[in-house]
Amino acid sequence: MKTQRVLNLSKGCVLLARAQVADKLFQRLKGLLGRRELPSGSGMIIKPCQSVHTVGMSFPIDVAFVDREDTVCCLIREMPPFRFSPFVRKASYVIEAPAGTFRETGTEVGDRLKLEEI
Repeated sequence: MKTQRVLNLSKGCVLLARAQVADKLFQRLKGLLGRRELPSGSGMIIKPCQSVHTVGMSFPIDVAFVDREDTVCCLIREMPPFRFSPFVRKASYVIEAPAGTFRETGTEVGDRLKLEEI
């Protein structure tokens, strides 16, 4: 699985130092399921994606829906286990991060992101 760094260009910070890219069907279906935690600075990028769920997960996550121009179009902070996100038509991909990441980095709707290969 590929790994990328996620930068928040609008805030001038690293959003995630290491994010696994789930761009194949099985990877996208599995996502973060089966993990007991999501360490700080790590996460997952799901491509393509317009909705997510946390059914079967044991920890909350932050979720950013990002459009084709790499602009955050919807945020869910601290999405608890066993929930379904809305369907975000404009989204091209989703970034899943440890709960609290968006608050700590000041990430908000309208921020421009950049994905870098590691």
